[in-house]
Amino acid sequence: MSLARISLESMTSAAALLSGQTPLAVRMRPVSLAEVAGQKHLLRAGSPIVALADPAATSPGAVSIILWGPPGTGKTTLAQAIARSSGRRFVELSAITAGVKDVREVMQEAITQRDLYGQTTILFLDEIHRFTKAQQDALLPGVENGWVILIAATTENPSFSVISPLLSRSLLLTLQPLTDDDIGVLVDRAVADARGLNGGVSLSDEARSALVRLASGDARRALTGLEAAAAVALSHGESDGDADGVPAVTADDVAQAVDKALLRYDRQGDEHYDVISAFIKSIRGSDPDAALHYLARMIEAGEDPRFIARRLVISASEDVGLADPQALVIAVAAADAVAFIGMPEGRIPLAEATVYLATTAKSNAAYVGIDAAIADIRSGGFGRVPLHLRDAHYPGAKRLGHGKGYVYPHDSEYGILPQQYLPDELDGRRYYEPKNLGAERDISARLERIRKILGDR
Repeated sequence: MSLARISLESMTSAAALLSGQTPLAVRMRPVSLAEVAGQKHLLRAGSPIVALADPAATSPGAVSIILWGPPGTGKTTLAQAIARSSGRRFVELSAITAGVKDVREVMQEAITQRDLYGQTTILFLDEIHRFTKAQQDALLPGVENGWVILIAATTENPSFSVISPLLSRSLLLTLQPLTDDDIGVLVDRAVADARGLNGGVSLSDEARSALVRLASGDARRALTGLEAAAAVALSHGESDGDADGVPAVTADDVAQAVDKALLRYDRQGDEHYDVISAFIKSIRGSDPDAALHYLARMIEAGEDPRFIARRLVISASEDVGLADPQALVIAVAAADAVAFIGMPEGRIPLAEATVYLATTAKSNAAYVGIDAAIADIRSGGFGRVPLHLRDAHYPGAKRLGHGKGYVYPHDSEYGILPQQYLPDELDGRRYYEPKNLGAERDISARLERIRKILGDR
């Protein structure tokens, strides 16, 4: 057979696969746990998932599980692999479209199947975090009484999105983002497998690396990108084929098919908190490059710029403090600028404030001081205001001794006079201890002189 004939047949086969209604990522879902890439920590012998998938189990022998992890890490894949391997009856619902009525119908049918045929039902509920409390409550009888074995999937922290009674009746299993090696295995399999592209295209090393990098641990994204890039390669025809005449997917094809890496970021979920945490800690750690990286991630993901600005103001007060009093001024100015000019230009004052805070001197002395003072108050350590500091303006106050003995600091040459200000119970207590950094170095020296004048109380 000629190379032209091989090329034509390969192109026709791949084109037929690409023109189908079922996406490549769906066609390539594993039919057994042995085909699952990654998540080895959940697939050890005797693990709940392996036990659930065991067709030789003599009893249901499994508890309901909640699969928590980022998109594309295999939650649906694991559920369907369990269904195919176990031989149990499998029902799938999506929290996007299903309601309480659908859940109750599944429960009733599960009871019927158990009583008439001795068959256990696995209910896979995707995106359980979208269920309301009332909808999740409808699952409880079935889970508690064993009418169904629930496999629920969520991309959001179950502690926030799943009701406590359901959490207590289920095992929480955390899925990890796939490694680059895992993604590479899936991409190679999809190119060669009959369910995938069936060898109808080849993949250059550069294209493979680009798909792995752009996937960011998301198998679905990798396979979707591969499918789109293969379509681009097929559109070139035989002229861009490899040595065997098979159309070759190049890095340019990937770049044309996948415009940019889509950030994994949920403004209501863990990623929101993780990225802002890394942003603030990078500023605190004086790393402007890391801080700008996390700022860019938030901007590109569509984070509310006012939220970012508020955190910069907090950081200026908490982490920089009086080591550089100008930091708070700049952070507030950045917040005002963002509110005034909006995005995308607002990214510039946000970046300016970020770099300033990350590179300036740091002190949390004022922050530590107020928290220490609040702790004393909450523990009952507040005492009474000294008589000489009390208000003496209202009628009868002076007869009570209010204001008696108060000395006016401005009567002194230096504006400071020896005088007790704290209550007797706290006299001598120190809350503010400036650091020998930035502007606080000068404050520290000045405060030492002040405290000596005040009597080193």
